[in-house]
Amino acid sequence: MGGTCLSCSCWLEAHLHPLWCSPALPNTVPGMAGPALAQRGKALSPWRTLPVAGCLGPQAYNIHVNGVLHCRVRYSQLLGLHEQLRKEYGTNVVPAFPPKKIFTLTPAEVEQRREQLEKYMQAVRQDPTLGGSETFNSFLRKAQQETQQIPTEEVVLEVLLSNGQKVKVTILTSDQTEDVLEAVASKLDLPDDLVGYFSLFLVRETKDGAFSFVRKLQEFELPYVSVTSLHNPEFRIILRKSYWDSSYDDDVMEHRVGLNLLYAQTVSDIERGWILVNKEQHRQLKSLQEKVSKKEFIRLAQTLKYYGYLKFDPCVTDFPEKGCHVVVSAGNNELNFQVRLPNEQIKEGSFKVTRMRCWRVTSSVPMSNGPSGSSPAKSEVKLELAFEYLMSKDRLQWVTITSPQVGLPVC
Repeated sequence: MGGTCLSCSCWLEAHLHPLWCSPALPNTVPGMAGPALAQRGKALSPWRTLPVAGCLGPQAYNIHVNGVLHCRVRYSQLLGLHEQLRKEYGTNVVPAFPPKKIFTLTPAEVEQRREQLEKYMQAVRQDPTLGGSETFNSFLRKAQQETQQIPTEEVVLEVLLSNGQKVKVTILTSDQTEDVLEAVASKLDLPDDLVGYFSLFLVRETKDGAFSFVRKLQEFELPYVSVTSLHNPEFRIILRKSYWDSSYDDDVMEHRVGLNLLYAQTVSDIERGWILVNKEQHRQLKSLQEKVSKKEFIRLAQTLKYYGYLKFDPCVTDFPEKGCHVVVSAGNNELNFQVRLPNEQIKEGSFKVTRMRCWRVTSSVPMSNGPSGSSPAKSEVKLELAFEYLMSKDRLQWVTITSPQVGLPVC
């Protein structure tokens, strides 16, 4: 599940949502993630928006995105970021920064500083001006490249389309998400005014053909570094539309390339079973496909259940009871649950975003027995998405989804 937060708590979308924020979401697809400081051996407090990065050594911290190490920074680097933000935006806008200490910090003081830095990074990311600034995002991109030790050089990056076609673009390893998106759009001859309707997503496709979304790639990361640092060929980058409101399809379909991309995505989603189709609808769709009536095909698909939804890896939920396995899909401003109950019965239901009072995403990063600075085992990192939902007029209830490492649907 994905969204954005300094750690993919909420979903790092174009901006970070505060913990207690209005549930109204922008027209963006979930699966966005943001950097979060996460501490080893300690789950994020339920009242924090961002998972905080653990201390590796003297004043060194990990920043995780969806449970995956994004970068490693030291106190002095964060202080430098703070000073640059103050210079550009003034002391009245930038939050207070944890003060320097003359003497060596005690363990208790190290933990206190970590918590203070976490709150600082949350405050910066949640501020529309600071969190969306080039200063903040370039700091995270540079730190990501330095941490992963990938030099700046020209490379060929392979980006998938929904029909399986591979688009190869020549980029720099230091190119940010927007640069890579524009390179792909240029290769496809997609008009500039339609580029904003599409985004790059990190997906996972296993050898048995299982396909799921991890998250939307964000402005604070380098796509080449993000995908190659996972050291797993199952993770790929794919181009898809980036909005929930299907009325925007009309704009996209006005151009040949936009129409072809949207058509390929719709066909793929139907073939994967993400869009529900009965026998009669399948017959109609097949007939339109044979006639190459792409617009009519999409028009019919728009009327079908789960059109435009994203499907995520299986998770565990506490609704309607603890320990239930669930497959979550996100789209049309809702999270859809297909829950497998202990008696093996499948129960389906949806949670409207407009009825969510608030949400939070937390991560737990276990203690490492390895040397200082070593990364925790990826398989042990867990993410938890929880939201408080208005079940009835006077009844609010927390619903929790837990996922190993990546794959949480972020709103």
